[in-house]
This record gives sequence, structure tokens and C-alpha cells, in this order.
Amino acid sequence: MSDGAEHLVRVGITQGDFNGIGYEIIMKTFMDHGMLELCTPIVYGVHKAATQHRKFLEKNEFNFFGIHDATKAAKHHCNFINLTDIDVGLDFGKATPAAGAWAVKSLQRAMEDLQAGLIDVLVTAPFNKSTVQGPDFNFPGHTEFLAERTNSKDFLMLLVSENLRVGTVTGHVPIQQVAGLLSTEKILSKLKVMNQSLLQDFGIRKPRIAVLGLNPHAGDSGLIGNEENQIIIPAINQANNEGILAFGPYSADGFFGSGTWKKFDAVMAMYHDQGLVPFKSIAFHHGVNFTAGLPVIRTSPDHGTGYDIAGKDLASPDSFREAIYTAIDIFRNRKQYQEMSSNPLQVMQRRERERDRHA
Repeated sequence: MSDGAEHLVRVGITQGDFNGIGYEIIMKTFMDHGMLELCTPIVYGVHKAATQHRKFLEKNEFNFFGIHDATKAAKHHCNFINLTDIDVGLDFGKATPAAGAWAVKSLQRAMEDLQAGLIDVLVTAPFNKSTVQGPDFNFPGHTEFLAERTNSKDFLMLLVSENLRVGTVTGHVPIQQVAGLLSTEKILSKLKVMNQSLLQDFGIRKPRIAVLGLNPHAGDSGLIGNEENQIIIPAINQANNEGILAFGPYSADGFFGSGTWKKFDAVMAMYHDQGLVPFKSIAFHHGVNFTAGLPVIRTSPDHGTGYDIAGKDLASPDSFREAIYTAIDIFRNRKQYQEMSSNPLQVMQRRERERDRHA
């Protein structure tokens, strides 16, 4: 990560479900004052709920800095935009309509500021996908909401850790629908999004992508299903024809069990659990969920609301902290990529002058 002195990235943070561990991981993250040297956090939430979390968890040394809007965000403080002064009915570990409604309001307000350029990136604390459903939110999760708000047709849920990146062709859908949702065109589209993200968001010059099969043993040459031969292999071949270094299809069990994943920059799974089960087994405490293919940058920890440990001071902030690191890195990588793409010769000349100056 480059020196943060030049620009403290403005990180918008949604509260998520206030009956879960969202506020706990936010407070634990920014009790480390070194985090405030890297970014300017702006939390969108309910101040009474945050205050109750702080008192219950005995984090009295931590303070939010209240502001009315993102333009007033203060450096070296954990800024807080209060959405309401009413008593929202905090109830640790419980899925309640109020918690879902205020999670949505937090997300909507943060998204407005992100699209208006008042914050640079968005990091979302987890919410309950059932309690957020209603007139203002009718999406399977954050990813689909963000795609709709940004008019993005081609996007990808990408799970990221230091050494492993996993995307999925299909998202939050019943397993019985997966095969019917796969097509050569859809897989190719997701591979294009993944490849572009690896280039611009992660700074990988020639990314190598492994593609998993759908069936056990990747179909065993057609003995266990035909999706590999009829859909997946044609998509890989077309991707190769378009300059994307895609390989496979690989049998998921042997691919992860043998450590073959270490030879690739990213892995494309066909469905949710095929990719996320091994990912979370390898990188659960440090994994990050990133929505690739959007014009905006959004990350989140790769865990849920943590109802079972809410209010018990047991939640680890590691994944949430990694989500912030990842968002900052992607923000800077995109700026560098855009700069080089717009005028590569000028960038090269400037870097040569900088090298000569420091020689």
C-alpha cells in the first residue's frame, strides 16, 4: 500500500444489522489508531444503537465523531452520520424488522454519497438478507442492489484474500437452478469481468484464471454430465481467443485439495458453495467480499451478522479490517490503471524523471 499522506481515502461504512456484530467490529477496527492514518472513516448509522454497543461492550475509550454530512468528515477521527434519534429497539442476536429497515437506510444513504463523490469507497457491515426485504429493498443481497443502483449488467461477486481470489458465475440461487442458469455466454461474460478486475483493481499484468467444472470430476469426459463439454469448455476457448488466460475445467475437490489453486491469480466457480466453501476454509478470518465490475468500489467482510456472539465481545475485526485495506488498495490501483491507460507515455516519462531524481 502506498503512503497515505497524499490522500486519506474516504471510507464510507454501513452499520449493517445493529443487532449483530457490526458495531463491535467497527469499533475494534478503529480503536487501532494506525487505521486512522490510512483512511478517513465515515459510519452511516443509528447513534443510539452505536452508543449502546459501546457501553455494553465496555469500549468507553472509543468515541465516534458526529457530523451532519460527509463533506464535514474530520481526518484522524471515526466520523459518524446519525440517521435518526429515535429509539430503534436494540436486541442483541435477534432478527428484527427494525434492524433490517435501518440497515437498508444506512446502505441507501452511503450509496448516495458514494455516487455523489463524497466518499471514495464503500465498506458494508453484514446484514440479515431476510429482514432487509421490503418496499425499499427487494434484492438477494448487497451485490445485486449495488449493480441496480449503478446500472451495471456485468458484475461479479469476488472473494479475496492475500493469496486466493474466487468468483462465482451464479450467485444466491437455489442449487437446483444452477445448471439451467449456466451458458457459454454467461461464463465468458464473468471471465471478462474477472480478468479486467485483476488488471485494474489488483494490478496483475497477465492474470491466470482457473475455471472449475460443474459436475463431480469435471464431468469425467461426459460420463457425469455434459455441461463441461457443451458449455464450459467452449467458454474457456472463446476467452482464450480474446486474450484471456483461462484454464480448465478443473475438478473442484482435487483442485483445492492438491493446492493447484496456488498456481493461479483467481478461480472461477460455477456456483456459490463450490467456490465459497473452500475459500472460507482457507481464508475465513481474513477473507473479503468485493463486487467486481462496478464503477464504484465496495467491499465487505466475508462473514455474516454473528447473531450467536453479538454483544459478547467475541467478534474478530480481522476480516472487516482486511475489507478496508482491500478497498483502499483497489482505489489506488484503479487510479494508477486509469492514469496509465489514459496517457501511458506521459506516465513512463514521469517515472523515469522520478527515478533519475532519486538516483
